[in-house]
Amino acid sequence: MIGVIGLGNMGYAIAERLIAEGETLSVWNRSAGKADGLKGVSIAATPEEVVQSADIIISILANDSATQAVYFGDHGILSAALKGKLVIEMCTMAPARSIELAAAVLDNQAMFIECPVGGTIGPAMEGKLLGLAGGTDEAFTRAKPVLQKLTRRLEHFGPVGSGAAMKLSINLPLMVYWCALGEALQIALSHKVDPDLALDVLSDSSGAIGAAKKRVPPIRDMVVNGEHGSASFTLENAIKDIELMVAEAQNMGGSARVVSGALEHYRKAEQEGFTDLDCSLVAAVNNQR
Repeated sequence: MIGVIGLGNMGYAIAERLIAEGETLSVWNRSAGKADGLKGVSIAATPEEVVQSADIIISILANDSATQAVYFGDHGILSAALKGKLVIEMCTMAPARSIELAAAVLDNQAMFIECPVGGTIGPAMEGKLLGLAGGTDEAFTRAKPVLQKLTRRLEHFGPVGSGAAMKLSINLPLMVYWCALGEALQIALSHKVDPDLALDVLSDSSGAIGAAKKRVPPIRDMVVNGEHGSASFTLENAIKDIELMVAEAQNMGGSARVVSGALEHYRKAEQEGFTDLDCSLVAAVNNQR
């Protein structure tokens, strides 16, 4: 049995994918109602109960506060008999934090591998995520059959911390792009270019990224009509990730000037009420009609 701890947007989609692949799941979420709609799962009362019933435990939580409670709190992961089990940590976090969690799991005679992923809800449900693993060869080999059911590409970068670092690396250009797209759109609109045409050409240009095709229509709706649509990755989560990027760069003696500039733009969008909207809509800040 596989345990899934955390049923936010990504955790729920991953659980659905594993069920479709024939896996039996034990799941836990702070709000038990989040498991509604998952067929045939065992709903645990605590993270400890998930560990007791599963041999492989996937943790995918929102932030350090959540992982602290789930790992170290009463009836948390580390409260259970972990010996011989495998914990797969999929939360985006600082490499040092991942190393800390790994040490705690290893002290309890279990195996640990980090595998944050690139991709959103749709790719998760289709098994087309990008898996960024860090850990021992032994842990990676054990986790690989499960992770391959979730990913289109699965890479092992080295020891714990390397996968976490790679996740921050792949998210950084994405976070910067939405801000750059907003500034590009502002130039076009200031010269009376139709927003539909401007965004269509921008998303078809050599400067566009793969995610632009799907996210540009909601950006257009936000600019033209003020309609924001659904959120695949909220602005709140984006700010958390960017703060991790900036801190990691500074820890290495870098300046992180580009992404620090993007962070200012995201914080402005937060002040304007974008917190729960998709982070790509930061491109609409100052461009709404």
